[in-house]
Amino acid sequence: MTTTERQPQRLQIDTLPIEVHADAESLGAAAAAGAAAAIRAAVADRGEAHVILATGTSQLAFLDALAELPDLPWPKVELYHMDEYVGLDGDHPASFRRFLRERIVERVRPRAFHEIHGDAPPEAEATRYGGLVAARRIDLTCMGIGENGHLAFNDPPDARFDDPLPARVVRLDEASRRQQVGEGHFPGLEAVPTHAITLTIPTLLAATRVQVVVPEARKADAVRRALHGAIDEACPASVLRRANHATLYLDRDAAGAL
Repeated sequence: MTTTERQPQRLQIDTLPIEVHADAESLGAAAAAGAAAAIRAAVADRGEAHVILATGTSQLAFLDALAELPDLPWPKVELYHMDEYVGLDGDHPASFRRFLRERIVERVRPRAFHEIHGDAPPEAEATRYGGLVAARRIDLTCMGIGENGHLAFNDPPDARFDDPLPARVVRLDEASRRQQVGEGHFPGLEAVPTHAITLTIPTLLAATRVQVVVPEARKADAVRRALHGAIDEACPASVLRRANHATLYLDRDAAGAL
């Protein structure tokens, strides 16, 4: 592939800037560079940075690229995650906090990693974790888009753009549960928990910077609906078109239906 072919295509829909990269690896590298810039800016400004990260196979190239960048001030960074299954302990193979420990935390050794305890009483844990995040100034949210258009586990039709809570317990849409099976996290639908704790959409978008990393053809229809459909809770990711502090990173496969 030539240098020209690897240059991203840049466009904007409503207020949302979009970059379309040649493949998942170049997408991940670009998103990692953007995240590093946000982290360095926060540390230079306030002496610390607070970052919310997503999980799942769509985030692998991005997290790998971020972990490999040199000279990031990780001892001044605190990490958070955006959702966790109700009933799963932190060592379960499908636990999101385990995913982040293995993919980023143990590699970069940040100042702190704040975990959602999925095996704690769920309503109390949602209140605790939501309060923790709401009390911080979040500098960067890095997230993906689900196959049903969700952000974190804010699934349609129950997602709320104006949710008054920073985090809540939610019942998972079947499409979300099937996605977890398809990504290999569970052996079958019956093994996927029916509920999760998630940060809400206003909490995710309250960060100073938002990056949305979406590779793979299986996300193409969700991307199309988010960018060309109505801006409403039927496709939660459509709210990104109102977020001029966000950047959407796609690869050519994810952008294939545009």
